[in-house]
Amino acid sequence: MLQKLEMDKIVSLCKRRGFIYPSSEIYGGISSCWDYGPIGIELKRNIKDAWWRTMVQERDDVLGIDTSILMSPEIWKSSGHISNFTDPMVECKSCHSRWRSSELKEDKCPKCNGELTDPKMFNLMFRTFMGPVEEQANTIYLRPETAQGIFVNFANVISTSRKKLPLGIAQIGKSFRNEITPGNFIFRTREFEQMEMEYFVKQGTDEQWFDYWFKERYKWYINLGIKPENLRLRQHGKDELAHYAKACSDIEYLFPMGWSELEGIANRGNYDLTQHSEHSGKDLSYYDRESDTHYLPFVIEPSAGVDRSLLAFLLDAYDEEIVKGESRVVLHLHPSLAPIKVTVLPLSKKENLAVLAKEIHKQLCRSFTTHYDDSQSIGRRYRRQDEIGTPFCVTIDFQSLEDNQVTIRERDTLAQIRVPIKNLDLILHAKLKGEIFSTSEL
Repeated sequence: MLQKLEMDKIVSLCKRRGFIYPSSEIYGGISSCWDYGPIGIELKRNIKDAWWRTMVQERDDVLGIDTSILMSPEIWKSSGHISNFTDPMVECKSCHSRWRSSELKEDKCPKCNGELTDPKMFNLMFRTFMGPVEEQANTIYLRPETAQGIFVNFANVISTSRKKLPLGIAQIGKSFRNEITPGNFIFRTREFEQMEMEYFVKQGTDEQWFDYWFKERYKWYINLGIKPENLRLRQHGKDELAHYAKACSDIEYLFPMGWSELEGIANRGNYDLTQHSEHSGKDLSYYDRESDTHYLPFVIEPSAGVDRSLLAFLLDAYDEEIVKGESRVVLHLHPSLAPIKVTVLPLSKKENLAVLAKEIHKQLCRSFTTHYDDSQSIGRRYRRQDEIGTPFCVTIDFQSLEDNQVTIRERDTLAQIRVPIKNLDLILHAKLKGEIFSTSEL
């Protein structure tokens, strides 16, 4: 069961293999902030690419956008974030630690068992100042979500794209929340990246589209290798709904600390467009030529965190196996997500073999994210690649100099096949797509 996998194992693997490092580590670190290393940034980029490909590239009813992190503070007043984006917080009278009151099981401080204050509302937005003088008039906020940048650009996108509804506007970008109790590695952080899409529809069709996007988003995780038994669907009660939401449901994942939100799908109604229309004085209604009417669309919002998704993919792919009497740690990542697709391994550092191996590496890196490794024994090199989830290793041995063939070793099955160097690109492309062929086709 997944609960037996301690978070510490993933944290250790991430540090050891260059996925994720504590931010500002040489200065003692900074709470709940993390840096992505050479392997981690490739995995993160692949997750974002997979989301963008599914949500934007493969559809003709969704467009992309990239909006500024810093926006007019009037946006956050209009959207209700200044008055409503709050959490009830308690503080320990002894050690002064702060906690979400909703997450505490007892009326004592979890850290020192001290007495707690009464709950107080705490706004989660980070404030900063724009301009040379720290005056109240210059106060602005780091965005707590990417969605508002989409809403205030709705009219711009409609007029420039000349698209009809239903229409989605998608964005991947950084958001910031001054969380009271961040933790569980990268599950909840103060700086994070969101993958959000606002799907604008005609009122009356919103429930149909809400159901559609809920199923689509669930399917996305399954298609990328998440085990169905580690996912579940949960509908929010009326007392849980955000101030803007008509309805909301979560796709939850079984993290080591229990079932928790992986992605939320919300029916935001036309709350946001209504608020921005009223407060800005700009008409954000949509003109439907077929019915010759103007209306403010309803919005369905699938919203996923890149970092939280990355954590789920790592946890779900992690496995410990015994191979020929030795244990190996392996990440069974979906090939499209794997940070390194192919690693080139010369059996020896001898010059003639190394020359051929480097030529093959140069050839492959034009098509794949490729790594070259000639350090330590071949067994140890295989284990290193298993730990970072590399689907295929290409081994160049001395026989390769004579027959112009190399060995492809598969991460999951440990099967090895001998293939001609001239067909290597083609064969690896087919294998990464999961295509099956016989050795006679090589």
